[in-house]
Amino acid sequence: MQPSGIITLTTDFGLADSYVGIMKGVILGIAPRATIVDITHQIAPQDIHQAAYIVQTFGAFFPPGTVHVVVVDPGVGSKRRRIILTTPVATYVAPDNGVLTHVWREATARWGMETCAIYNLTDSRYWLPHVSSTFHGRDVFAPVAAHLSLGVPPAEFGERCEDIVEAVLEQPSRGRQGELIGRIIHIDHFGNCITNITLQHLKEAGVSERMVAQLIGQRIEGLYRTYSDVPVGALVALIGSSDHLEIAVRNGNAAQTLGAGIGDIVRVYPFTHDTP
Repeated sequence: MQPSGIITLTTDFGLADSYVGIMKGVILGIAPRATIVDITHQIAPQDIHQAAYIVQTFGAFFPPGTVHVVVVDPGVGSKRRRIILTTPVATYVAPDNGVLTHVWREATARWGMETCAIYNLTDSRYWLPHVSSTFHGRDVFAPVAAHLSLGVPPAEFGERCEDIVEAVLEQPSRGRQGELIGRIIHIDHFGNCITNITLQHLKEAGVSERMVAQLIGQRIEGLYRTYSDVPVGALVALIGSSDHLEIAVRNGNAAQTLGAGIGDIVRVYPFTHDTP
């Protein structure tokens, strides 16, 4: 796979400090023609589960050979591994702490484990000369990504590994009344509450458009196609662009309206007269 020269950045660094800019400076110092794309720097601090969700939403929309850097790293400076994950279409550079869980599962399910490879970043030739114990984004991940974008083979960075650390990501369960029980895993900029319930989960549970979702004591009837299918200010349940069920308010902020947050329970029932 030829490198595309594109490097994406996903972190929990925020934008108030210089951390993101410093990483870009390191990359451009090694690969001055690199194209750097910011995915987001607003992952909640140390939230591996949110990062894992975000990372699996964008890879398919970049050219083959793109290098994706993910730095959400509560174990920075510890003995956790730093890895490269290669798939047939992309390369990921990240701490081995679960942030690549969805990417790994989807890639191996789609192409098979034999087409994906993991390498432990142990060759310090591709790091900055001085490595801080608290900023591996700058000193390890950024320079490694830059060298990858220039065509250095992944195997040059360290020994190959058999697997990665997978986060324990809660899956929807079935309740006593046959309902799906999920949780909010992400709240986007608009206040839309995105759950871990996918369209496939709904289909497997036999839930159709005539469904009822419950969140924070509120009952939301129906599964709609888009936000504008309900009046302004109304709650709406729909399948978002990542194929996950989300609860939104048309032209409003569902998280603020409901007082909802990441981890809150969402229950989905088939619509019947005795639905709670």
